[in-house]
Amino acid sequence: MDAFMMRRVISLLMVFFLVAGCSLWFNHKKGQSLLEPVETKTPRLVGDLAVSYGLHPIAVEAIGLVTGLNGTGSDPLPSPERQFLMAEMQRRGVQNPNRVLASKNTALVMVRGYLRPGIQKGESFDVEVRVPSRSETTSLRGGTLLEVPLREMMVLRGALREGHVLAKAAGPVLVDPSADLEKDPVYATRGRILGGGIADRSRTLGLVLKPDHQSVMNSARIETAINRRFYVIRQGVQEGVAKAKTNEYVEVRLHPRYKNNISRYMAVVRSIPLRDTEQERIQRLRDLEMELLNPATSEQASLQLEAIGQPAVETLKKGLSHADPAVRFYSAEALAYLDCPDAAAVLGKIAKNEPAFRVYALAALSTLNDLETVEILRELLASSSAETRYGAFRALIELNPNDSAVAGEKLNDQFWYHVVRVGGPPMVHVTRNRRAEVVLFGSEITLKSPFAIDAGHRIIVTSQEPGKVTVAKFAVNDADQKRFVSNKLDEIIRAVAELGGTYPDVVQMLQEAKAAGVLEARFEVEAVPETGRKYRGPAEDEPGPEETAPIANAYDEFSPEGNVASDTRLEDVSEGSGDAISINHEGDETGTEEPPRSQQPPRTWWPLGRTKTSS
Repeated sequence: MDAFMMRRVISLLMVFFLVAGCSLWFNHKKGQSLLEPVETKTPRLVGDLAVSYGLHPIAVEAIGLVTGLNGTGSDPLPSPERQFLMAEMQRRGVQNPNRVLASKNTALVMVRGYLRPGIQKGESFDVEVRVPSRSETTSLRGGTLLEVPLREMMVLRGALREGHVLAKAAGPVLVDPSADLEKDPVYATRGRILGGGIADRSRTLGLVLKPDHQSVMNSARIETAINRRFYVIRQGVQEGVAKAKTNEYVEVRLHPRYKNNISRYMAVVRSIPLRDTEQERIQRLRDLEMELLNPATSEQASLQLEAIGQPAVETLKKGLSHADPAVRFYSAEALAYLDCPDAAAVLGKIAKNEPAFRVYALAALSTLNDLETVEILRELLASSSAETRYGAFRALIELNPNDSAVAGEKLNDQFWYHVVRVGGPPMVHVTRNRRAEVVLFGSEITLKSPFAIDAGHRIIVTSQEPGKVTVAKFAVNDADQKRFVSNKLDEIIRAVAELGGTYPDVVQMLQEAKAAGVLEARFEVEAVPETGRKYRGPAEDEPGPEETAPIANAYDEFSPEGNVASDTRLEDVSEGSGDAISINHEGDETGTEEPPRSQQPPRTWWPLGRTKTSS
């Protein structure tokens, strides 16, 4: 290299170092040493690039046939629905379908169910049945839906168009037992089959990349980030839950720990950082600790800490002793999903005393399978609050269906039956969602003589002398059958099931016993903890009586999981009505604010989503 070129290279290097030095001087903060590390920016999260997909329910429908009615059915009028059912019956080889449809013991019905987000193949869901308009059917009580395939359906140009089969449905129809054929004719022609639908396909969750970020590189980055945090073990092999399908869609498999709180799972997934170096994580934990201990930012901080995983456990534990109950709750909830048993005591206390967080606290407890959690839930079984004790029951069932405190049996292959031997006021609980189930809280519940009540239209339960009850079944072309038992409700329910009684029959008997004033126990329908309540702040965190006035709710006829009115009627809001049915959890909490009906989330065993809380 000659001298001229050498001088030129040296000049360029001097200019470069001069510019770099000036840039460093002008960009560092006033008073900050040049040797101090430059501030790290908040890392980008998965949610900055993508939004959740698959959190909506999918409606599946069918035209079906209910049989076993007691002369309350009808021959359907000519319609596309009748043509569709006729074609289906002929396809199945039914002999003389016209004669079957003309019977007063059958009825054409519209069947509808909703495949909830994340449902897996073989899992059950509820289906609704109702007679079409202009039908002459007067009641579906006592009927059974024959198996039908459920599809996405649509009426086009006067004809029914159908999609792929996504599920199937069958089973006994639960109709409001107290519905009067003269006063409430609509209620008698609508019903529900608990767990009557079975999914034929699994629903996947996913993330859709925002338009500005759609690229193969970003899809791959999101897949890597999620799989770094979540994975499952299949046949001894570790598999990530995320799979980049295209440049704009990443499929996300449901992690088993979040099966009862899918929306939280997706919220945590979207809170995962795209990069996670050791230095960035340390700084991020410091920043999130400050946000966690601030009630205004605690909820989001807890989600981001949960997204970090096990390295965030010690940070979250610092929130368990905070003065604000919201901070304690958010910290404990995140710790529970990270399988940290330290969260159990805090969640148990919150489930007992704070209605706004109860459903989420119990859902989180159902993921902690350790002795302390089990003992806490068993204590809640004796609570004076119906929704607290039933919520604890459901959490124990989720943890271990064979737990001696809650284990049950399936009677007549029709419904689950549990006798929970605990203290507290005696209570009988029946469900109207997901699973046909009767739970007795207390083993010595009795019926007070004299009484005569029905269990369906074939079984009568009577008592003329104290302590002596006759359960009799009368059927056409069949010999009469009788069982003689004591007035203990346990023995009566077993006798009804032994005579072929279905779940709707048992529910009707319990409803009539309550209405007649002979059931010597509290009676509850679907007393599940509710979503949508607002937390009012630490001033109202002082423990108070668990039993206070009820709150209001409404039941939307074909909601994804069915909002249920929890009084002693199994009723719906009539079509076109905006009126709410009041809940009557006899003496449960007040101090909660119910959102407007249009904003109410579906009522389920566990939360599908969370209404934003206020502190």
